[in-house]
Amino acid sequence: MNNIKGKILELMESVNYKPSKIDNILKLMDIEYNQKYIIEGVLKDLIKEGIIYKTKNGKYTLPEKIDLIRGKIDANSKGFGFLIPDNKNIKDIFISADNMNSAMHNDVVLVRVNKKVEGKRWEGEVIKIIKRANQTVVGTYEKSRNFGFVVPDDKKISQDIFIPKSDDMNADNGMKVVVNITKWPERRRSPEGKIIEILGRKNEPGIDVLSVIRSYNIPEQFSDKVLKEAEEIKQEIESEEMERRVNLSNLNLVTIDGEDAKDLDDAVCVQKLDNGDYILYVSIADVSHYVKEGSELDKEAINRGCSVYFIDRVIPMLPQRLSNGICSLNPNEYRLTLTVKMRINKKGEVVDHKIFESVIKSKERMTYTNVYKLLEEDDEELKKRYDNLINDFRLMKELALILQERRKKRGSVDFDFEEAKIIVDEKGKPVDIVKVERNIAHKLIEEFMLVANETVAEHMHWINVPFVYRVHEHPDMEKLIAFNKFIHNLGYHIKGINGDEIHPKALQELIKKVKGKSEQRVIETLLLRSLKRARYSPEELGHYALATQYYAHFTSPIRRYPDLIIHRIIKENINGQLNEKRQRHYNRILSEIAEKASERERTAEMAEREIETLKKVEYMQDKVGKIYKGIISNITNYGFFVELDNTIEGLVEVDLLEDDYYHFDAENYTLIGEHTKKKFSIGDEVYVKVVAANPDKREIDFALAVPEELPEA
Repeated sequence: MNNIKGKILELMESVNYKPSKIDNILKLMDIEYNQKYIIEGVLKDLIKEGIIYKTKNGKYTLPEKIDLIRGKIDANSKGFGFLIPDNKNIKDIFISADNMNSAMHNDVVLVRVNKKVEGKRWEGEVIKIIKRANQTVVGTYEKSRNFGFVVPDDKKISQDIFIPKSDDMNADNGMKVVVNITKWPERRRSPEGKIIEILGRKNEPGIDVLSVIRSYNIPEQFSDKVLKEAEEIKQEIESEEMERRVNLSNLNLVTIDGEDAKDLDDAVCVQKLDNGDYILYVSIADVSHYVKEGSELDKEAINRGCSVYFIDRVIPMLPQRLSNGICSLNPNEYRLTLTVKMRINKKGEVVDHKIFESVIKSKERMTYTNVYKLLEEDDEELKKRYDNLINDFRLMKELALILQERRKKRGSVDFDFEEAKIIVDEKGKPVDIVKVERNIAHKLIEEFMLVANETVAEHMHWINVPFVYRVHEHPDMEKLIAFNKFIHNLGYHIKGINGDEIHPKALQELIKKVKGKSEQRVIETLLLRSLKRARYSPEELGHYALATQYYAHFTSPIRRYPDLIIHRIIKENINGQLNEKRQRHYNRILSEIAEKASERERTAEMAEREIETLKKVEYMQDKVGKIYKGIISNITNYGFFVELDNTIEGLVEVDLLEDDYYHFDAENYTLIGEHTKKKFSIGDEVYVKVVAANPDKREIDFALAVPEELPEA
């Protein structure tokens, strides 16, 4: 069937093909008339997927041949939206509210472009909805006598959902609910649905986080089938398996993680040779030994794609019996691993390597804090406690700095964003927000994982077998030119911007220049937005930000599915099982797996970011009236955003600037007073007063503090 699909698409992509009815397609493909029903079925599937289009007079063609563009809707709360085209060479297309034609946020649609103006954004109209995205919606129930409405939490879904009285599950007014859409919206009719789950009262502890989890369709519970399969996995390693593998239990392998981590999937060890070279062992939990292809555990892991880390909980990719149990590299317990042993010279180059199945026994479960105290603070108590490992940690630091220097020399771009940790109480209420400093302990693990990932990716590339790479394509030059124009106003410039491509080293130099400046976070954030997203792909396309041709995710199979599947491929190759049949199998499935893993990763990131924003807003609710110092992080025609030292961001609306009328200078990203000529620019330090904090809207409102409110110097 795939072969027929391919031939139909090949025909339609040919230069001479014109929209044709099915009988003509049979002739062009030299197919007997009695096979018409097969071709009809394939055409129907292709239409359903939005890959081809059937015109009103019954002719089949590719959408782009009749100016239709396939993509996903990014809706706005005011009713309009933008098409994000599948074809990345086409820019986003504006769709007015009148031309949305009942399409909702994230729906996959076909759009006809009806306005093309050179140098301006195209405008279009939704012609066909291919796939609905919002089968279930989370929101607040508003009840009346004979019916009700659910007001969606996601403000990009601009219509309330009508709920007949018979479908309200007796939910009370103001309840947080999950609704299943039973009738999609039409031009003058709201969508209709039935409540399928009552989450609880809006202000009850934990309901806010649960609402976000449901809205992103992140599965919390494992099915009985999955749990039963996990229960059947032995928590001891069979002696035959131990004997079959390389035994590394005599090495000083240790894990280094955060204090709260329970899924320990990487252990490291460094030795130094007489000639000055280093031997680095990176041993990764062999999850693929326990999670077999096609098993219930495997299907669930594909569906989840990755573990999701929230402020007060983790939703794991695998049941805890595996993730925190037999797969976790707990100290002083034998564990099955896949090891990369690398010989690295004084320049940080990997001059030799081996990848093999192993068994280890981690010597210690170290934390970033304790490793930092050992290496940087010379903590006497910890030195006594870890006297047998202190030299190992010093060697690790030595090697990590060499590897980091090598990456910098080749142009690797390191964003050094300040991170905030939100501290919550037992009810999930935020009680503090503190900055998290990345220290040498974080950096040494990061460098070791990076070099292991690169080594594995290059190894698999050269043996030319199916694989999943972590790719980061070259940036869109138009976006970088626009970014460069913006930073020019702040006194910065990207070297070589006038060429066809920008080497990542030029971006690295820019980041170095802004380090420690008030505008650092703003510039780094906008630069990151100017770059493409890293993703998974069966094609080796290079990793721009890391300035390397070969990269993969190999080091976290407990919490990322791409790592798990490449472990399978590596092990099959090691054991001589990666024959032509298996390679054909992987070639068939890897593209879909890579795409789904990229999508699940994006979903996890959005959910994590939304909960972080929600908790920050909640934290500021009882701070109304307080004064804070911050920097202007962004400027728009309706006001400017101010970021506080604890990374919280709020908006000062232009209407609240009462000393003058302010106009937005879009070219220079400034607000300028009409009479006073006073300017507000990105990076300016200002004092603000908290005016409001609205968790439902995820918004914090600031006003400029007046002189008498300012703290004394």
